[in-house]
Amino acid sequence: MKDTKYKGLCAKLVAHLTEKGIKDQKVLKAISSTPRHLLFDLVFRDKFAYQDIAFPIGENQTISQPYTVAFQSELLNVKRGDKILEIGTGSGYQTAVLCELGAKVFSIERHKSLFQSAKLFLNQNNYRAQLFFGDGFLGKKVFAPFDSVIVTCGAPYVPDELKDQLKLGGRLVIPVGDGDVQQMTLIQRLNNSDYKETKYGEFKFVPMLKNINN
Repeated sequence: MKDTKYKGLCAKLVAHLTEKGIKDQKVLKAISSTPRHLLFDLVFRDKFAYQDIAFPIGENQTISQPYTVAFQSELLNVKRGDKILEIGTGSGYQTAVLCELGAKVFSIERHKSLFQSAKLFLNQNNYRAQLFFGDGFLGKKVFAPFDSVIVTCGAPYVPDELKDQLKLGGRLVIPVGDGDVQQMTLIQRLNNSDYKETKYGEFKFVPMLKNINN
C-alpha cells in the first residue's frame, strides 16, 4: 500500500487484529497490504475503511469485517500457490487478501453488479483472481480439486459439491446455520469419503442463497 495516510490507519487495524488473537503473520501482512479504502466511497473512506466493522456495499450485502476475513484466512492455512475456491466475491476484499497470500483464486458471485465492481477493483490493483457469475452452491468443478474452499456467506448446510471439490487434505472454511448467526466450521478432507469437522464459534454473515442470481 502506497498511500501514507491509509497505511497508518491500516497499521492500527492490524494491531487491533493482533490484540483480538490473529497470530498468523502472513495473514496480518496480507491485511496490511490490501487497500481496503479503495472499496469505499470517498465520503465514507477516512472514517470507516480501516475500522473493524462490516459495511454495506449494495444488494443487501456487506464488505466483511476485517477480523472475520483474517480469521477465515488463518483457518485456511494458505500456502503460496494454493488453488482456492471462494464462494461469495462480494466487494473483492477477501479475494484480494487471498491473492496477497499468494493463492490462485477462483471466486463466484451471484450478484451481477458486485461481480462487475469486484472485477474492476481486482483488475485495477493487479490481483489476478478468476471471477465467475453464478451459483456458489455448485462450486466450480471444472477447476477442481482445490487446496481450499472458503465460503463468505452464511450457508444453511454444507454443500456436498464443495466438499467433493476439495483435494485430499484440503480445507473448507464455511459459516453454517440458517439463523441470524452461524457457526464457523472447518472441514478437512481425510480421504475420498471421510472428513473431519471442527467448529470455531459464532459469526454473523449475510445468507447464502441457492439458484438466485441477479
